[in-house]
Amino acid sequence: MKLIMAVIKPFKLDEVRDALTAIGVHGMTVTEVKGYGRQKGHTEIYRGAEYAVNFLPKLKIEVAVADDQEDKVSQAIVTAAKTGQIGDGKIFTYDLDRAIRIRTGETDNDAL
Repeated sequence: MKLIMAVIKPFKLDEVRDALTAIGVHGMTVTEVKGYGRQKGHTEIYRGAEYAVNFLPKLKIEVAVADDQEDKVSQAIVTAAKTGQIGDGKIFTYDLDRAIRIRTGETDNDAL
């Protein structure tokens, strides 16, 4: 099993969710986060005062999938989240040792 974590632009969430649903992934966890990469933030003007925004709002999506779905899920996220602009985000894949569905006690792939 794999845990796929993607950091994306907030306005791309619906497209990513729809793309994952289309390939049979029905569960995900979404967290609002802030961060920066190569874009290193930007400056904004608010009520006449200029200030630096060092950490930009992003969404972190976590999806647990079977090993054979890893490439398909990663590609669906890339396709749905890509704008071609700096700050589109990143995808990280981790090995997942165990999963347990609390309600039924199912484990591993059955719990996904």
